[in-house]
This record gives sequence, structure tokens and C-alpha cells, in this order.
Amino acid sequence: MRLVTISFCLLAFLTSGIVSNAQKGPRGQLVAAAARVDITPLEKDLPPTSQGILDHCYARIIAFGNGSTKAAFITFDAGAVNSSVASYVDQMASKELGIPVGNILYNGTHTHSGSSVSSDEVGKRVFEGLKDAVSRLAPAKVGYGSGVSYLNVKRDLFDPERGTWWEGPDYDGKSDKTVAVIYFEGLDGKPIATYFNYAMHAVITGNTDKVSADFPGAAERYIESKYGEDFVASFASGAAGDQNPIYFQQTFDLRDIRIADYAARGEDISNRMPPGGQGLDRTKPEVQRLLGEQERMIESYGQILGEEVKYVIQQMRRFESSVTINAARKTVSVPGRRLLNNEGRAGYTGQYEDADPVNIGLALLMIDDIPVTAVAAEVYNPIAVRLKRESPYSRTMMTTLSYVEGLGYGGYIPDDESYGAETFEVLTSRYKQGFAESAIVNGLLDMIHDATH
Repeated sequence: MRLVTISFCLLAFLTSGIVSNAQKGPRGQLVAAAARVDITPLEKDLPPTSQGILDHCYARIIAFGNGSTKAAFITFDAGAVNSSVASYVDQMASKELGIPVGNILYNGTHTHSGSSVSSDEVGKRVFEGLKDAVSRLAPAKVGYGSGVSYLNVKRDLFDPERGTWWEGPDYDGKSDKTVAVIYFEGLDGKPIATYFNYAMHAVITGNTDKVSADFPGAAERYIESKYGEDFVASFASGAAGDQNPIYFQQTFDLRDIRIADYAARGEDISNRMPPGGQGLDRTKPEVQRLLGEQERMIESYGQILGEEVKYVIQQMRRFESSVTINAARKTVSVPGRRLLNNEGRAGYTGQYEDADPVNIGLALLMIDDIPVTAVAAEVYNPIAVRLKRESPYSRTMMTTLSYVEGLGYGGYIPDDESYGAETFEVLTSRYKQGFAESAIVNGLLDMIHDATH
């Protein structure tokens, strides 16, 4: 790895779509390399409400091949994948590096503290990082393992004190604790990279109004510190549409302070998202204390999650050096709906009318018997659990906030059972109940089947 720096941070209808590059390619010697590109904006380019930079954000690149084809994972410390960046890298990688369009799986870590940067410059720098990694591809082996971490919790909660739905830790709610880990190592024993997957929103530092990669960045840095400067650790956001950090009290306390500050000015935001950079008197000792806790908390989360990743890697015993690589992208379409009333963030009954069908982007990058599936949206946790249960491969994982050409951010996709919750994710979802969950699961299962048969 070389560090590249820059200056800025109904059912037949459901599964119809366009599939590209579903491959059944030959087996061959695995080669791999990795790179890391700084995408942190300059202080002078931050918006007026920003409080500065807490920690740096990166695009992390893991390139690999098997003599017949090449592919890559590219992870951005950002809220989501910038479509123009991914499209540019796709085209340049196909033209100059021989990586077929569809063979790069992109994802954002979904930090809520990232900052927008020039997409043209990001695209150029990320491609240069990918080009650098491809130029250094060397014989390698790959392993897979899984562990558990109890850092996440379902965040859709019926609050008895409010008498309505709200965000809070639902300790009895469904929550997959799996930490899935792919690890690349040179045949000489030198660590190259890891791609690790966990389902939890990166929202801890949101109230600080500072640029931050949040807990995913802290975990990535913590793992990289063990294996050396050349090692790359890429966080893949799992199906976290309904999953928050379990220890999150600073956010609720700061939200209440903002609500009180707005109320004193005659504005009620108690059922709406307080806007960032406003409504907090940062001279107050209590506000300073809570903001300081948030900044420290991401390091705690990063260390704990990073420790589990390191443990899983340490316990790996099975590695493959001769592999197949299969990749595909697909679009599925499901019935849509349109929200007619918007009475706040949560706790009201939504009124809807039928709308045009909505497309959902799916992707697959499969290394031997490890299917890394991806959805270009925020997916509720039970959908990924169902996919893993029904997949013929025990090593299946789901990455979200991904990219499929022609589609933008897909929004929240609740599982069928969760449509009764009056939470903002469910209320604002564009997908009609009873269709998206099966379309995603069946679509991905079909892609896995087509790639291996």
C-alpha cells in the first residue's frame, strides 16, 4: 500500500432488471494489493457552520485478481458513494487497467460527519490510488472469518414516556451482531488488507459539527496500526438502516439542549431533526462536556470493534490462494408510494398514494465461496439476516450504501415486518410494503446462483 494524499476529505415484475458482467470465470492464483487516499477537505473549504476537522477521511482500495480478471473493493469514509466518482473510476479502470465495469464494489461507511468535496478531484485521486494498487499486485491468499460485537442496537422504539415512536435503544429488537471479515495476506506472510462488515450507523460525532470518519474511521485506523502503515482496513457498512450505536446518550442529551434553545426562541423542533451547527451554545460547560464525550466515544467504539476484527483474523486457519472471481450488478423494480403528510420525524400515521415503481440497485463481488452482496440504499437489518439464512453460502455478507450505475441514493428500505413502526425511516420510505424485502433477497440469491452455475 502507498498513501496517496490530496487536499480536500406482482412477483415476476419484482425481479426484472438488467444484469451486467455475471461471470463464471476460471480459477487462478490470487494477487492483491491495497492503497489509501486522503479525501479530507481543507479547513478553508468547510461550510460556515463547521467547527473544523476532528479526524481525516479516506478512500480505501483493495485490488485483486486471479490472472483472468481483476476486481476491487473501494470504501469511502463518507455518507454514501458519490455516483459521479464511481462512474469515472469505473470507466477509467475499464479503459486503462482492464477491470471490467461491474467488477468494483463501492460503499460508503455512512459517517454522518463527512464533508462534500470536489467529485472531479476525488475521482482522479481515487483512480490514481487504484492504479497504484494494481501496479503492485502480488501473489496472495484470502481468508474469511466472523465474530460478534455487541455495539449495535435496534433504534426503532416505542417510547412509553412520549407515548409515541421515537429513536432509542430497543434492547429486545432484532439486531445482527455479526462481524464478518475478509483478510488478504501475501504468500510471504505480509498482511495486505482486510474488508470487514458490521451493521451500525456512524452517527456518534454528528453533533460535533466537525469532519470525522466517526467510529468506522477509528476502527480502520486502530486495525491498521497493528499491521503497519502499508496495511489497509476497509469498513463495509452492513444492513444498518435500523441499527444505532448502543451507547448514544450524549446525542439524546445534546438534542434536548437544542430543542430547549429553539423553544426559548419560539420554535418547536421537538419532533424534527435539529439542524447541524445551530442551536448549541458551545460556551456552556455541559455542552462542552457532552461534545467531548462524543469525540472520545468514537475511539472507544473503534478500539472495541477493531479488537474483534483482529481476533477474527488471528483465528483464521483456512486460506485460499487459487480462486474464482465473479461479479455482477443488477436493478430490480418494486411498487412505489408517495407520502402525502409530513407531521414530523416520528410518531404519526403516514398517508400515502401509489407512485411510480422504484428501482433498487444490487451488486455482487464473489471471491471463491465468499459472496459480498451490496445494495445501493439503507437496508433494515432483518433483510440481511434473511439473505444469509437463505444463501447457499455460509460466508455471505451484505454491504449497503453501495453504487449501481444509473441510480442514486435509494433511501431507507424497511423489512416487511417493520412497516408498522411510525419512525422516520419507515414513514419516508418510497417502497410499498410487502415487495422490497423479497425483491432484494431473491435478486441477490439469483445473482449468486448465476455467478456460480
